[in-house]
Amino acid sequence: MEHRIVGPGPYRATKLWNETVELFRTKMPLRKHRCRFKSYERCFTAAEAVDWLHELLRRSQNFGPEVTRKQTVQLLKKFLKNHVIEDIKGKWGQEDFEDNRHLYRFPPSSPLRPYPKRPPYQKDVIKFPEWNDPPPGTSQENIPVRPVVMNSEMWYKRHSIAIGEVPACRLVHRRQLTEANVEEIWKTMTLSYLQKILGLDSLEEVLDVKLVNSKFIIHNVYSVSKQGVVILDDKSKELPHWVLSAMKCLANWPNCSDLKQPMYLGFEKDVFKTIADYYGHLKEPLLTFHLFDAFVNVLGLLQKEEMAIEAFQICCLLLPPENRRKLQLLMRMMARICLNKEMPPLCDGFGTRTLMVQTFSHCILCSKDEVDLDDLLAARLVTFLMDNYQEILKVPLALQTSIEERVAHLRRVQFQKSYPEVYQERFPTPESEALLFPEKPKAKPQLLMWALKNPFQPFQRTRSFRM
Repeated sequence: MEHRIVGPGPYRATKLWNETVELFRTKMPLRKHRCRFKSYERCFTAAEAVDWLHELLRRSQNFGPEVTRKQTVQLLKKFLKNHVIEDIKGKWGQEDFEDNRHLYRFPPSSPLRPYPKRPPYQKDVIKFPEWNDPPPGTSQENIPVRPVVMNSEMWYKRHSIAIGEVPACRLVHRRQLTEANVEEIWKTMTLSYLQKILGLDSLEEVLDVKLVNSKFIIHNVYSVSKQGVVILDDKSKELPHWVLSAMKCLANWPNCSDLKQPMYLGFEKDVFKTIADYYGHLKEPLLTFHLFDAFVNVLGLLQKEEMAIEAFQICCLLLPPENRRKLQLLMRMMARICLNKEMPPLCDGFGTRTLMVQTFSHCILCSKDEVDLDDLLAARLVTFLMDNYQEILKVPLALQTSIEERVAHLRRVQFQKSYPEVYQERFPTPESEALLFPEKPKAKPQLLMWALKNPFQPFQRTRSFRM
């Protein structure tokens, strides 16, 4: 019962679905069962399916040991709805699967999901401005000129140009490195880093590059507080004050400094339910539908923890600033609650850590496709985020330094092309420095006089004196 690791690549969620379905169909033990005085061959009970599949998912490195029995039941409901299994009478299509003694079997055909067909995304190659390139809409042919009166002097000038005595003048446009150019550099280099870490030939099947907003990346890098939390320009996109107060209350429990209402038995459970209700009613998950495939592909790197953290750092830079801020505050609260030994149990049926994962995984990561293994994948991702949120939600320093050096280099080239004399004075080359500051001849070290006396004189043995 082995579940192979599905690494990064296009349609990773679909591959995981098909891999799980194939293992379940080929490895699930089948035997004879009796129900209402009738025998049924090659079938299994719902409880047997839950036991076996739960063990498979917990041992799989694609999902991890955090998978709960409840999540396994939810997956089997999807199996029943999509005709991966059917009841003993051949009924399927409804999610009425329960953890009981009801009998199920496999249909004759294997309902593997086909890989979706997406229109190929065109690669946007960033072309940096050339100094001799005219602005759009202009050319050498349609440069406006004033009509001149031809005289002997003008005729001589034009004749000299025609026969090659005087070089013709050309209009040269010097273009500046605009803000749009800088934004494209940030976008291109960020996506290039992500593609390199994932080890993919292209990001076309992982995310739509056209939907990546370069302004989000720059804002998430520079508009941050001392604690590294994103600062929003539009305050209307902030968390509601009552939600932020509730999160601070649980994060600093039992020291709630801004708490004005009296506490009662079970107060912390009501506060937690308030936070869960707010995040549960978000229109879109914090990691967005667009970036679902990108984050799912990063999950294929969890065996290489450092690479996975770096890839998550880059993916989180692509988020809208308001989503990144909400994610930062939520992960910090979840981590503090799990580490707080003074926090009373927030749920009788689950431990605190499992409760955090089960409550907030769907509002952090989910897909539009209900058939995908988004519940299990979200739980896997949130577990890893809780353990490494401080590193993941940092700005990757190597990426930031590389981009800033690239922009500084292009601006230096721009200055050099526009003002070559000033550039040569400010940034002299080794050749110009050699002309301005010629090297002085180095003084040869003086030899000691005693070293020159009889340098090749053989060693002479002297008479020894005995006492």
